[in-house]
Amino acid sequence: MSASKKLFGTDGIRGVANKYPMTPEIALRLGKALAYVIRNIKKHNHPKIILGKDTRLSGYIFEQAISSGLTSMGADVYLVGPLPTPAIAFITKNMRADAGIVISASHNPYTDNGIKIFDRHGFKLPDRKELIIEDLILNDNDDELSASNIEIGKANRIDDATGRYVVFVKKTFPENMNLEGLKIVLDCANGAAYKVAPLALSELGAEVISLGINPDGKNINTECGSLNPELLIKNVLDNNADIGIALDGDADRVIFCDEKGNIADGDKILAICTQEMIDRGLLRKKEIVSTVMSNMGLEVYLNNKGIKLHRANVGDRYVVETMKEKGINLGGEQSGHIIFLDHTTTGDGLLASMQVLAIMKRMEKSLSELVKDIELFPQVLRNIEISDKKPLESIPGLSRMINHFESSLGNKGRINIRYSGTEPLARVMVEGEDITNINSIASDIMELLQQEIG
Repeated sequence: MSASKKLFGTDGIRGVANKYPMTPEIALRLGKALAYVIRNIKKHNHPKIILGKDTRLSGYIFEQAISSGLTSMGADVYLVGPLPTPAIAFITKNMRADAGIVISASHNPYTDNGIKIFDRHGFKLPDRKELIIEDLILNDNDDELSASNIEIGKANRIDDATGRYVVFVKKTFPENMNLEGLKIVLDCANGAAYKVAPLALSELGAEVISLGINPDGKNINTECGSLNPELLIKNVLDNNADIGIALDGDADRVIFCDEKGNIADGDKILAICTQEMIDRGLLRKKEIVSTVMSNMGLEVYLNNKGIKLHRANVGDRYVVETMKEKGINLGGEQSGHIIFLDHTTTGDGLLASMQVLAIMKRMEKSLSELVKDIELFPQVLRNIEISDKKPLESIPGLSRMINHFESSLGNKGRINIRYSGTEPLARVMVEGEDITNINSIASDIMELLQQEIG
């Protein structure tokens, strides 16, 4: 078996649709491989698999290919259509299925697509299981990846999947409260939550001004959603709204805009949720989990309250793995993946929105009041397209440059350089007290990377 993954990245398989590895041929073999692995574990011929997608045009390609691969290996497939990634995790567990698959490239443009897999408990597969599936996909093993003609499975469509998920999310909101009196601007990024998110919030009594709810297969994440908050900010201010909520294409992440037009990212949301869970005795330990990308300001804020911050690798899958390992029930990422392990198994933008709105209602405070004491350090994030993901430690002069700059920043700044697990990018993050200084440091690092791997 391969020592390192060739297809799977930090969040499943991802790439340009119809180009390797995101081809229907790979998707077909993935369906076969997953069914083969489950059959070997369960020792019966008809595994039950949930299959959902976001709103990308290419979703039709992969939905058919994966379904064909699964049924050809004896699995029964349950198609739910466009639904948020966390909804697939929930439905997989709720229906006692053997696995769940989501066809989505999350926040990427519509020209990309991806495939994520959940186990029967609703958790993303660990690296070791992805390696097993990958090995089956890539190796010449057609004799293994076939079932007899009397064992083939069938595909079914679940018509009430939307309602199941909406009921689940609403149950995480306090039963003795509602959202009456709140005007909410909601940006669904023309993605997977375009139906469920407005429905859930309006059923709880909110006045919802919905954006990004007209997907055409190509406009997902285009000038809207959590990565493009300008539309959200404008509509919050124009409509004198109480809060703005922006999801990404598969609705596993969320960012907020307060009534004054200021963005609150995942770090600020983690901070206010931590305080709320402490106050209500719901935080299992005085510890939470985030990633190496989370702002030092979050760590300082938490430390001042006696809360320890564990930093995992980037990706909500790694955050969840650390949470499970350490018995922690709150974690998340700066990008807006927030995981409430008492409620769900993965990042869920709509569920996180319910928790933030509940805090506002319970405390009778605006979002700007809730986050006003959370001071984040200036942070510069830069991306560079690369031709080769060579080990960072092998790039001439990079370690020496980083050591020099980290010495100058002391304990009031950080540098983090990593490769994207889903795109051909190197990501550079520099944090410190002086924005001019950290911009200069980031530029120097980017120039070196451009010369060596750009």
